[in-house]
Amino acid sequence: MSQMDVQGPADMKPLGSRAPKFVKRSRPLHLGWQVGVFLAGLVVVVVGVILLPLPGPGWLVIFAGMAIWATEFVWAQLVLRWTKRKVTEAAQRALDPRVRRRNLILTSIAVIICAVLLSVYVWQFGLAMPWTISD
Repeated sequence: MSQMDVQGPADMKPLGSRAPKFVKRSRPLHLGWQVGVFLAGLVVVVVGVILLPLPGPGWLVIFAGMAIWATEFVWAQLVLRWTKRKVTEAAQRALDPRVRRRNLILTSIAVIICAVLLSVYVWQFGLAMPWTISD
């Protein structure tokens, strides 16, 4: 495995701990640092997972937790690089004129179907709501 494989492309930061030098010099201090970073990232990721079914930025919080882990752990750095690459590829595909045209056509068809269904409902039942609210 070459140095490029371990570190990735030249424009990316090298993989590994980003702890301060004085922390890296002491094995017990560095181990404590890693435990602290892991626990902080874990708390943020768990909050993100809790937010997934709730209204809120669940995925954003999960990626923030991964970014915390990536300050110390190579596996998290690799996951974030892979995620960034996939998001960039998806954004490039979404900007493709053919994909945009297809999405516009599908959205237009969905809007027309909803408008037709709403028109049929209003024609059949009028503007009165199917439930009553009593005081």
